[in-house]
Amino acid sequence: MALTISIISLLISGLTFWLTRVRKGHLKMTRPSMICFVGQNGNDEPKIVLRTLLYATAEQGQYIQNMFVKIFRAETIQNFNVWAYDDKGIVRGSDLFASKTGVSLYHHFLLPKNEQWVFVAGEYRLEVYADLVNRTTKKIFEQKLLLTNEQADDIKQGRAIYFDYAPNAGQYISHSDNRTNDRKNAL
Repeated sequence: MALTISIISLLISGLTFWLTRVRKGHLKMTRPSMICFVGQNGNDEPKIVLRTLLYATAEQGQYIQNMFVKIFRAETIQNFNVWAYDDKGIVRGSDLFASKTGVSLYHHFLLPKNEQWVFVAGEYRLEVYADLVNRTTKKIFEQKLLLTNEQADDIKQGRAIYFDYAPNAGQYISHSDNRTNDRKNAL
């Protein structure tokens, strides 16, 4: 009887050790509360901004080397692979740690140097990817969004298009805003 209890205790201890110290878990992303399309505005290139929580499913957490957004429109695919995030001022994204409790930030995705993009009316599929240390790049979010003709014209005139998640409706509600796209006005 004592031997059985000892073996069960050892198995439980081993499982606890594995769950808390060895298991890597996964990086997850909550549904962004806000997704924003920003067209070219003065010297600023087109970009995509979103507000979300990144978190790990294990105690160890996850180290994010880089992130990027892939956007699909009809047969067109564009990577916004220059990543910055807002952490007491916008900084170039790199080496972010996501713990089990998570990190909530504004993420800015810009075009690579010398590439062009124009937001036109239509249905878009937005995918967010994370490049993790010692792991393969992983898609962590996907969302379809619709940009109307009026909104595409608003972007051309320097306005940002916000897609705010409405939990009561279970969908994103879009609106145009002509304020500048900084953290204070991104709410």
